[in-house]
Amino acid sequence: MNGNFRPVPPRLLVLGDCNPDLVMRGDVEPRFGQAEKLVDAAELTVGGSASITACGAARLGVETALIAAVGDDALGRIQLEAVAAAGVDVSNVVVRAGQPTGVSVVLSTGDATRDRAILTSLGAIGSLRAADLAAAPALAAVLGASDPDPADSSVEHLHVGALFLLDELRPDLPGILAAARRAGITVSLDTNWDPAGDWRGAIEPLLPHVDLLLPNLEEARLLSGKEDPEAACRTLGSHVQTVVVKLGAEGAIAVRRDQLERLAAPSVPVVDTTGAGDSFNAGFIAATLDGQPLREALALAVVCGSLAVGASGGTAGQPDLAAARAAASLP
Repeated sequence: MNGNFRPVPPRLLVLGDCNPDLVMRGDVEPRFGQAEKLVDAAELTVGGSASITACGAARLGVETALIAAVGDDALGRIQLEAVAAAGVDVSNVVVRAGQPTGVSVVLSTGDATRDRAILTSLGAIGSLRAADLAAAPALAAVLGASDPDPADSSVEHLHVGALFLLDELRPDLPGILAAARRAGITVSLDTNWDPAGDWRGAIEPLLPHVDLLLPNLEEARLLSGKEDPEAACRTLGSHVQTVVVKLGAEGAIAVRRDQLERLAAPSVPVVDTTGAGDSFNAGFIAATLDGQPLREALALAVVCGSLAVGASGGTAGQPDLAAARAAASLP
């Protein structure tokens, strides 16, 4: 475990991936055959859906902790220092000796219509397991530790990101999420992309234990079998209390029971779309923890996702709460 001091017990616990992104921007389509091309820029940034969501929530003023696995190497140390500098408690992150830290190469065109391509080396990401969670102070009480720290009873919400990268943990997640909800902790899930293509088989055991599902449009289509965004949202909403489907530059649509809300996204200059959906997640979760109704939570989330595309990487463009609420015209 990382030994960083945790000054404030977390309200939000984010579980998932922790890896740096090497974001390359410009004409990033490679030409094989030893052909060298020059790109406009390359930056090493905070990556991993869970890590970007955690950083965004901390930026919005939510006391946030991360549980993930990194390698005992330079990339792992760089990532943990950057996430901690963003205000996230990383004391629950496992440092896995003998394994490399995961890393993603993000090929970003800067064109919202073409979006980006991602190449990921999994490294230690998939090694996270139930025993690691049981040993983490932030989940010890929930998972039945014999001597939990009373200070960790502050956790109100558990968010899971990058589901399909958590190979060793995924079979145990239904029980873990069920235990969290029995403890009064609400649960959200952003599956992200499934490299194996086994969408429904992997997610169906989890849905009974999820309060909030946060897919993007293509993920929602694959999870629901419905092409239309509203139909996909309503189909998934028959299993989960609140479903929010991210529509990129078109905004987002949300369903909670019989209530449906749809909001357009503001027109903003696009530098890099990496992590925009994760910043959206942070905004929606922060607003929900603040007790905001569905439409207001959606408005804050849309703005957080939109502002994030104005800088390279997933976290550099994330707004603080005052800036996000002003941009969303919220009091």
